[in-house]
Amino acid sequence: MNRYPLWKYILVIIALLIGFLYTLPNFYGESPAVQVSSAKATIKIDEQTQGRVEEILKNANIEHTGIALDATGVKVRFASEDTQIKAKDLLSRAFNPQADPSDHQYIVALNLLSASPRWLTRLHALPMYLGLDLRGGVHFLLQVDMKGAITKRLDATAADVRALMRDKGIRHTGIAREGDRIVIRFRDEETRTKARYAIADVQPDFIMLEQGVAPDLRLVASFKPESMKRIQDYAITQNITTLHNRINELGVAEPVIQRQGAERIVVQLPGVQDTGRAKDLLGRTATLEIRMVDETPGALEAAVAGQVPYGSELFVENGSHPILIRKQVVLTGERLIDAQPGFDQYQMPAVNLTLDSAGARIFKDVSRDNINKRMAILLFEKGRGEVVTAPVIRAEIGGGRVQISGGRMSSREANDVALLLRAGSLAAPMEIIEERTIGPSLGLDNINKGKHSTFWGFVSIALFMCIYYMLFGLISVIALSSNLLLLVALLSLLQATLTLPGIAAIALTLGMAIDANVLINERIREELRHGTTPQAAIIAGYERAFGTILDSNVTTMIAGIALLIFGSGPIRGFAVVHCLGILTSLFSAVVISRSIVNLVYGGRRKLQSLSIGQIWRPDTPVVSVITPNRTASTS
Repeated sequence: MNRYPLWKYILVIIALLIGFLYTLPNFYGESPAVQVSSAKATIKIDEQTQGRVEEILKNANIEHTGIALDATGVKVRFASEDTQIKAKDLLSRAFNPQADPSDHQYIVALNLLSASPRWLTRLHALPMYLGLDLRGGVHFLLQVDMKGAITKRLDATAADVRALMRDKGIRHTGIAREGDRIVIRFRDEETRTKARYAIADVQPDFIMLEQGVAPDLRLVASFKPESMKRIQDYAITQNITTLHNRINELGVAEPVIQRQGAERIVVQLPGVQDTGRAKDLLGRTATLEIRMVDETPGALEAAVAGQVPYGSELFVENGSHPILIRKQVVLTGERLIDAQPGFDQYQMPAVNLTLDSAGARIFKDVSRDNINKRMAILLFEKGRGEVVTAPVIRAEIGGGRVQISGGRMSSREANDVALLLRAGSLAAPMEIIEERTIGPSLGLDNINKGKHSTFWGFVSIALFMCIYYMLFGLISVIALSSNLLLLVALLSLLQATLTLPGIAAIALTLGMAIDANVLINERIREELRHGTTPQAAIIAGYERAFGTILDSNVTTMIAGIALLIFGSGPIRGFAVVHCLGILTSLFSAVVISRSIVNLVYGGRRKLQSLSIGQIWRPDTPVVSVITPNRTASTS
């Protein structure tokens, strides 16, 4: 008797139910939406922002089908794309009245949100993403400021040279960056020579020239040409790594981040739903700088009046209070190891920073030499700096652990600032010089072609199997359908991005899956030809075909894993679907089809025949007679 134990039937039913549940969201489609998010770390999105959005839409008589506030911003759903575009234009004018895009404090972006019912969403049953070639997505072209990379490295090196002079006890009259050079001033020749040798030991990338006459002796250091080239290459590589880290924090599947030319980076986010959030984090080139506040008597008043002292810059603290900060950078984000959100001693949101050994030493020295003076921590985004906090140094701060907090900083702002800093400091500023939001209409033709090819391929296979193998062919088609169901459910559960190569992998998976059923059916036919009873033929067919099926799938899996490891972009997308399809096809072709066969034939005690198509038997068997000298065949 061919019967499974009860637990196997229950396992199959549970697998199919889970497969149906997680496949279901893909049939609901998506709703057009508008997302309002923050463009700066100091701007928070809360219930007040949500109320403002509702009020703006209500006054303009624009109806929405739902509005929600989450960690990324305010999202409003609409019934049609026309209403979505109208609402987007209205909200853009209301939230960003400034003409200059660099002054915008909010990001108002078009979005697509899943239209799945809430009960499915609560079960984390979400549709799988579609790639850039199917659904569209976001395309950025970023320009890397190579001059800024050199400047940033010079500022950091100047701080290191200053610390070196202090450690070596070499007296100087000033260290400053002038253009693309570092100028160190001395009073006597002997001290300058000593400093030159000390710097040459720790900074081999410099070309150093001696200029001036006593008492204004200068040591001018600039990078060698090969060092500048290495710094620029490092800037591209570091920025690409930083972008990868930020996108990983976003959870975007299969991003494309690659270098284009000498100074540009291409970023493609296929299938990203939260386009506003992606633009926010990628466009925000947040870097950290620590500087001292210029507390010279009368300097702040003169700066407010329009006469900013040389070597200082005027900023605004807490959105309204002017503050004068020295241009000399004490510490940069390059010395940052980690940044985590937390709370200060007053239980207010804060960001806890961990510095490397060099940064910890510099910070300890600066804090020791400037007790009872103010130190400003600035966050630079898109070339503009904002004062996060400017606390008074009460004591020497050692150990490399620093905490920044501000009275207006919210928990979400602390998370955002920590994420930006934790994802890695940009080695050079970047600017988005090209941005394309690719709509779903561009990929509609590819979607239709992919659907048609998969559908007609499935129909052709189903017709052939049903005609050639009859009832067993129908069972194979049911198993093939369950394979497609489980594969789509698995892709949805993993929140994978489906691209056009992924659709090709699904079509290939269907062909490979039916191949396993063909092997099983032919093996059963062969057993019947040899006179085996139907029940025994079913057992032998499945057991003896399994080894061949396993071998073929393992070898194909090895090829798929190789594509996954060594491939990139669309090739990896193909490999992911291909490997998952092999796993689901094994389960459906062997376990599910056997379960159905057992239910149909397993309970019959006197089974005379199987509906498996015509079994060819020769009227006269061929008998081979083997002799030591020759082999003769007779009929």
